[in-house]
Amino acid sequence: MSSSSRGPGAGARRRRTRCRRCRACVRTECGDCHFCRDMKKFGGPGRMKQSCLLRQCTAPVLPHTAVCLLCGEAGKEDTVEGEEEKFGLSLMECTICNEIVHPGCLKMGKAEGVINAEIPNCWECPRCTQEGRTSKDAGEGPGRRRADNGEEGASLGSGWKLTEEPPLPPPPPRRKGPLPAGPPPEDVPGPPKRKEREAGNEPPTPRKKKPKPPLASAEGPAVPSPSPQREKLERFKRMCQLLERVPDTSSSSSDSDSDSDSSGTSLSEDEAPGDTRNGRRPARGSSGEKENRGGRRAVRPGSGGPLLSWPLGPAPPPRPPQLERHVVRPPPRSPEPDTLPLAAGSDHPLPRAAWLRVFQHLGPRELCVCMRVCRTWSRWCYDKRLWPRMDLSRRKSLTPPMLSGVVRRQPRALDLSWTGVSKKQLMWLLNRLQGLQELVLSGCSWLSVSALGSAPLPALRLLDLRWIEDVKDSQLRELLLPPPDTKPGQTENRGRLQGVAELRLAGLELTDASLRLLLRHAPQLSALDLSHCAHVGDPSVHLLTAPTSPLRETLVHLNLAGCHRLTDHCLPLFRRCPRLRRLDLRSCRQLSPEACARLAAAGPPGPFRCPEEKLLLKDS
Repeated sequence: MSSSSRGPGAGARRRRTRCRRCRACVRTECGDCHFCRDMKKFGGPGRMKQSCLLRQCTAPVLPHTAVCLLCGEAGKEDTVEGEEEKFGLSLMECTICNEIVHPGCLKMGKAEGVINAEIPNCWECPRCTQEGRTSKDAGEGPGRRRADNGEEGASLGSGWKLTEEPPLPPPPPRRKGPLPAGPPPEDVPGPPKRKEREAGNEPPTPRKKKPKPPLASAEGPAVPSPSPQREKLERFKRMCQLLERVPDTSSSSSDSDSDSDSSGTSLSEDEAPGDTRNGRRPARGSSGEKENRGGRRAVRPGSGGPLLSWPLGPAPPPRPPQLERHVVRPPPRSPEPDTLPLAAGSDHPLPRAAWLRVFQHLGPRELCVCMRVCRTWSRWCYDKRLWPRMDLSRRKSLTPPMLSGVVRRQPRALDLSWTGVSKKQLMWLLNRLQGLQELVLSGCSWLSVSALGSAPLPALRLLDLRWIEDVKDSQLRELLLPPPDTKPGQTENRGRLQGVAELRLAGLELTDASLRLLLRHAPQLSALDLSHCAHVGDPSVHLLTAPTSPLRETLVHLNLAGCHRLTDHCLPLFRRCPRLRRLDLRSCRQLSPEACARLAAAGPPGPFRCPEEKLLLKDS
């Protein structure tokens, strides 16, 4: 009974999993290779679904579902103590036939198989060793495939039998040293060449099921050769290096003439990679590979044939950072023409200023329709006075034409709440929207919001960071502190939020340490939203209203709804804020309505009115 007929996956290669212990497994993604650029977390489309090139596991292990082919049980090496007993009860996968068995079930010792020391639970089983099979014999079929770590498995059907049979005659002694790189000697018979068979010199011989043993060596003692798995790992590492060094010859420009980006511009080469950077391994022996690399060939150790056609010399110096191929700039302040040309050759009597006053009464959808009327209207409708606010909220992904359209319109307020914007896309936007005054990022991930720590925000007045998950004090510190790389001659130590007047931090894990940083680096706040912050209590109110707090004289609106640590003892502290006009204490369970009513009656400089319970308002 052959291995291919013993059930599903009897001789098939098992997909190995990460060991989670080697140096490659424990490191983070580099964010720079073509696999990382494809990931959604780095702004890519997420089509390849491959791990980072620097996180390729060097010692992949068998999956937990792997069982012995003979007894149907998993590895039991943890139940014994001895070295030989552990080996007999552990699962071993053959690199040639891909059979997973217990060595004890084969009734064969450790010395009868060739154990691979590079990969755990991997060997050349005694059966394949006795029959003279190698990894090349099992890997030349059309069914071989590739694992995550770059190894090449055999085809699904293995040809040898596991049942007891009379042993085959011993094969001739194999050559264990590397084959010479030059032409083979003439006196050694070998198979006819492919070109000679095509020319008709010799008839083509049928392909045998049994692989032909290697030629015998008559040159002296055998030289040990590296294991096949070791060669595969080295070959995969070299291929990864070559993929990183392949020059990008594709174009990343966009040819679309859409409503939001009529000029056909794109973000950058990194965000629109071409076909040559898709991270796939090029086909072996392809004609394009030979032409692109000038015909220079490299020889794999232990074989006489060419493997790669790229010079495997020392690694080149790191490439300089790629510049953007297309720079998206806003349109000029007064684009020409100033009048609308008609088909008859004359100009429309209404000037451009009159048309813009008409366009200001239209919404975004109507403006997009007007942009399709003619080229002149399309240029006029890009005026930033028509786009004071742009709403892209609740979109799963943002495309390059969308972001280019935002930059061309230069809005004063941008809503990106609950979107899948990436850190790279947000940095690209913030560096080109220098007049942005309101930015809403509620519900986004901190990985994207962290772009605020490296982007200049000179005109920002409102920042909404509500309900961002997993935000700690260290991350807020990175956002609030001044940038470490100041320009030469710049002595002013100003934070990024110095000019922000309204800050919304609802639902964050904000502690008193973060509040101290906030008081120091955001001194001009007039509206502060700390609702549903679980760590805000009476000490936090004391910090906000202390004599040394700059917010004591500037706070106008304060939202503390849902802060369950607040008690009645903190209410007299709000009398220290003379400009306070709105105080929201709703859903604070430990605050009594009577204490809130007393504060409303005697509040700072005048009484408050209470349209709702625990909501204090004062008319300006």
